[in-house]
Amino acid sequence: MSAVAAARPAAYFRCCDIHAYYHESYIVQGVSFELEERQVLALLGRNGAGKTSTLRTIARAAQPELRRGEIWLDGEPLHDKRADQAARRGVSLVPEDRRIIPGLTVEENLILAQAAPPKGWELARIYEHFPRLAERRRQEATTLSGGEQQMLAVARALARDLKLLLLDEPYEGLAPTIVREIEKIVREIKELGITTIIVEQNAIAALQLA
Repeated sequence: MSAVAAARPAAYFRCCDIHAYYHESYIVQGVSFELEERQVLALLGRNGAGKTSTLRTIARAAQPELRRGEIWLDGEPLHDKRADQAARRGVSLVPEDRRIIPGLTVEENLILAQAAPPKGWELARIYEHFPRLAERRRQEATTLSGGEQQMLAVARALARDLKLLLLDEPYEGLAPTIVREIEKIVREIKELGITTIIVEQNAIAALQLA
């Protein structure tokens, strides 16, 4: 019998001592954490602490620039990937401004999200989980309420093959009743096996999910 202990399996998602910069501004300073499948992590802190920048670094956005450290998802490296390559590996960032495409209906926004491989949920499944979007499928997306736009932004992420969902301030400006609806959706996503990282000022709401 070997005296060497078996190596612990690597976590599903790993951030290993990442350091990122906006030009010469040192924003993300040595962040490390691990998550397993289905876990929800809340990143809390004051404005300017680098929470959103950490999400953008994980999503491999052009800025901030990752200069040191490693990011791994399901055994694959992300730190050497571009944003489009990370997206194809199942990473989706839902930014605070939601980036709903103007001039398109709810359904057209979803179809456009599905067009980029790998394909995720079918429309019928999306509408089953988001009945309010089903009711407004023909409505111009930018005329939705703030809460409905947040639902659409999350639904667009699910329209692709999703492994890691990054939510930046998902409750910003939403009424308490809508916050509870978004919380319910995040819990459902967790039960589907999707790992989620949330940046949120509302610490109580975020910690109820994490």
